[in-house]
Amino acid sequence: MAAPSDPPSLTPEFLAPDSRDPDVPLVVVDGANVVGSVPDGWWRDRAGAAERLRDRLAAVPAAGLPDVPAPVEVVLVVEGRARDIARAPGGVRVERAAGSGDDKIVDLVRVSAATRRTVVVTADRGLRARVTALGAEVRGPSSVPR
Repeated sequence: MAAPSDPPSLTPEFLAPDSRDPDVPLVVVDGANVVGSVPDGWWRDRAGAAERLRDRLAAVPAAGLPDVPAPVEVVLVVEGRARDIARAPGGVRVERAAGSGDDKIVDLVRVSAATRRTVVVTADRGLRARVTALGAEVRGPSSVPR
């Protein structure tokens, strides 16, 4: 795992054209935290729960969030057993955390928040503090389709 001061290692996908458009907000979803906010048995099939979330998020790029107008770029960060979910068409990019999902989210925010509106969807208090210190906004899990 990289030290917190190391620059993030970004996949070529993260540098896609939408990622460079400062007028398109970036919405980063903490997959583990959002999945865990609904007690529906997700713990029995973490990858399946992450895939269902990915599919429900497919409407967000074109619809936006209640206070974040469309279009938006959506990144779903997954970790652990959910890391192996398939990519799917529909505008939601899946970023697989090699280690901590929170650290991956912080890396993404560190790169994006300086140049574009960045919103992180999580209820994790520690992560909320880390990303707001970098300039991101935070919304709770109920702000996205779960």
